[in-house]
Amino acid sequence: MLPVTLVSRNLNAAMPAKLSREPRREVMGGLAKGLQVLLALGQQSRGLTLSEVAGLARLPAATTRRCLHTLEEQGYVTRAGRAFLLRPKVLELGAAYLQAMDVEALAQTHLERLAHETGDSAALSVLDGVDIVYIARASVRTLLRLEAHVGSRFPAYPTSMGRVLLAGLSPAGLRKYFAQASLRALTEHTLTQRAQLARRIEECRRSGYAVVADELAYGVVAVAVPVLDEAGRVVAALNSSSHSKKVSAAELVRERLGTLQQLSRQISGELRRVPGLSLSAQS
Repeated sequence: MLPVTLVSRNLNAAMPAKLSREPRREVMGGLAKGLQVLLALGQQSRGLTLSEVAGLARLPAATTRRCLHTLEEQGYVTRAGRAFLLRPKVLELGAAYLQAMDVEALAQTHLERLAHETGDSAALSVLDGVDIVYIARASVRTLLRLEAHVGSRFPAYPTSMGRVLLAGLSPAGLRKYFAQASLRALTEHTLTQRAQLARRIEECRRSGYAVVADELAYGVVAVAVPVLDEAGRVVAALNSSSHSKKVSAAELVRERLGTLQQLSRQISGELRRVPGLSLSAQS
């Protein structure tokens, strides 16, 4: 999914040939590098040395040092000896987005009701690169091998919500996904062959739902449906999950698909006011 950008069709015609090859967007390289450093620090709770951060962020040591010192001065990073660690202030960055989305209301009115009705878990996620990111979740039952929360990230290909979101991509967007994704087996049931996954995604596109069992983790079975914007584009996915020893994939579809589709229509209306999602376009 790519943000909608407006570019003048006549811009190049009005510019000299040399200038027309310049980037059409203004970007801040320093900001981008700082964000890379933050993401690198988030990969290890024990803290990281300067060289470890540089390696994970794929930045020169000198650049990484400047980023760390700036983030430390702004209160996003602290240090303990030679190790750098994130500070709680980092949560403000994500909290601003979640607050704008009114996720709590979504969970209370829809996801929690679904979770209590089924005695299991319900979640809402979006596609971010090659991963899905949970933006809302409610749970009554704790899965034995996997527990998620708002902000959790999982690879898209072995998840029901991921396949629903991938089914909403354009052909070019799906090719880009496969070019970037690392398809590895997480269990003996995980589909990792591109051709097989493409067929499953196409089945999802036709049927309007996806069901996955024991592919992300043993014991996890889930069924998901798309959430659409006003233009009919897939902007999020809604699922209901359980333990595969408690209910089979076929039973999950039979018992919960209708309810999920009804809730999806309700949530689709609410998400039209969510910043960013309603403007998302198929990549």
